[in-house]
Amino acid sequence: MAGQLPNPTLSFSAARDTPHESVLWDQPLELGGKRSKRIAVANEELKATEIDIGVLGRQIRHRTRDAFYKALLSRAQALQSKAALDLSTRIRDAVRQRFDAGDVAELEVIQAEVEVARSGTDYESATQTQKIADAQLAVLLNQPLDRPPDLKGLVEELPTVETLAALSDRVLHTNTEVLRTTQELAIEERRLSLARSQRIPNLDLQAGVDLNSPGEFDVGPRGQIGITLPLFNHGQGEIAQSSARLELLRLSLQALRNNAQVQVFAAYFDYVAKARQADQYKNAIVPQTSKLEEMAEESYRAGKINLLTLIDSQRRLNETRKTYLDSLFAVQSAFSTLEETVGTPLD
Repeated sequence: MAGQLPNPTLSFSAARDTPHESVLWDQPLELGGKRSKRIAVANEELKATEIDIGVLGRQIRHRTRDAFYKALLSRAQALQSKAALDLSTRIRDAVRQRFDAGDVAELEVIQAEVEVARSGTDYESATQTQKIADAQLAVLLNQPLDRPPDLKGLVEELPTVETLAALSDRVLHTNTEVLRTTQELAIEERRLSLARSQRIPNLDLQAGVDLNSPGEFDVGPRGQIGITLPLFNHGQGEIAQSSARLELLRLSLQALRNNAQVQVFAAYFDYVAKARQADQYKNAIVPQTSKLEEMAEESYRAGKINLLTLIDSQRRLNETRKTYLDSLFAVQSAFSTLEETVGTPLD
């Protein structure tokens, strides 16, 4: 529409006076490059639409990435629940052996059975959670819900990020809000140029013939030129409005750049903190807690501690492993947030 040319007007008139008929062709001509400036505005608006499409793509990527790692997390949690069930079963068998040998009371056998039932319930719940996570991912990928997606990867595979300085520099050129406001600024600059060109009046060319003037002529050509005089409306209002909006957009752009860098700082340090927490669980807390559980199990078999102490160490190990898995997913979520803040893929 921006590149359209004004349509001509063809008119025919008939009258009792001479000449009795006339045909007139009226063609408006735009001066001052108005058409090219409208095209320039439309091209900048097209770029703004492309930016919005890119923003939608990044949002879909964020949601899909979170759903993917949530599915991986649910599978890891199911495996962890199965390991907890196996551990409870092994402890129950050890309790039965000691009961058969007459070393413990039947109460401890019942306590061990209760713990196995509890672990079995947790495992069933984890498997259902895995099915839900698989279904949510399948919906995003437009895949059948009755077939679990074939996932490759582990929730333990944590991404690496660039330095804070590199991210701070990149965000000024890729952040969604910065890009959108920068494009709005470019659009407004084109609109201001168009508003200034509107001050140049258009030319109106007319050409035609007069017909049937008895005693004078049968066919007589005619023509005229018209132009609008800008005596009262100079277009100053539109120019002033566009100039004020330009200044507002420039100030907003600077504020958004500062805010984008602040958001990158916050997202980066949040990612680093969560990554360090996951690393602590992986290299120190989980191995030490597992070792404590093994020592407690050996001590119980030797008759040095009671069953409640062993069950407490088992539960502590299960909770530690669950917290470790949650910390891994928290790292992945923090990375997704950092990626969306920067506005471009980081892996």
